[in-house]
Amino acid sequence: MARYRGPVCRLCRREGMKLFLKGDRCYTDKCAIERRNYPPGQHGQSRPKSSGYGLQLREKQKAKRIYGILERQFRNYFHKAERKPGVTGKYLLTLLETRLDNVVYRLGFAPSRNGARQLITHGHFMVNGRKVNIASYQVKQGDTIELIEKSKKIAWIKDSIESAMHRGIPQWLEINPEKFAGVVKSLPTRDDITLSIQEQLIVELYSK
Repeated sequence: MARYRGPVCRLCRREGMKLFLKGDRCYTDKCAIERRNYPPGQHGQSRPKSSGYGLQLREKQKAKRIYGILERQFRNYFHKAERKPGVTGKYLLTLLETRLDNVVYRLGFAPSRNGARQLITHGHFMVNGRKVNIASYQVKQGDTIELIEKSKKIAWIKDSIESAMHRGIPQWLEINPEKFAGVVKSLPTRDDITLSIQEQLIVELYSK
C-alpha cells in the first residue's frame, strides 16, 4: 500500500497549521509549528501570493494529509460523495471521518491516524465481533469497534485512551475504556467535524 514516508512535521509546516500527525508531540512545545511556523524549504519565509486555484489546492492537500490518503483514493471519495444527494463537501468529510483508522484514532486507541492504521493492518481490532484489517473500512451507525483480547494488555494503548478522554471524545462516538471498546452512536455531522477544512474549495477544485 502506497503511503507518504517522509517527515510528517514538514507537512504541518507546509499547510501552516497542526495536522496532528505525530500524536502527543503535537500538543507540546516541541511541535514544529511552535518552533518554525513557516513553510519548509529555501523560500519558506517569503510571502508568495496565492491564487484562487492555489487556495483550492491547499485545502485538498490539507485534507489528504490529515486523513493520510493519496490522490487516487481521495478522488474516489469525492466521486462517491458527488453521486449522493445533498451537499457534496459535507458528505465527503463524513466519508473520511468514518474510515476505520480515523474512528480508532478518534476513540483514542492510537495517538495518531498513522498509529491507528498500523494497529488495524496488524489485526488488533474487531468490528461487530469480526476481525477487520482494512484501514479504509467504512464504519456505520451502531457499529462496535473493540480490541482483540490479547491486545488489551498493551500498556501504551491504555495511556492513549486516557489522553484522548482528557482531550474529549467526539459526541458521535462513545468509548468504554474498561472493555477497550467503542460504539458509533451516529454518523458525524459537519458540526461534529472541528477540523479547519473549507470543503467547498475542494468541491470547486474537482468541479472544474
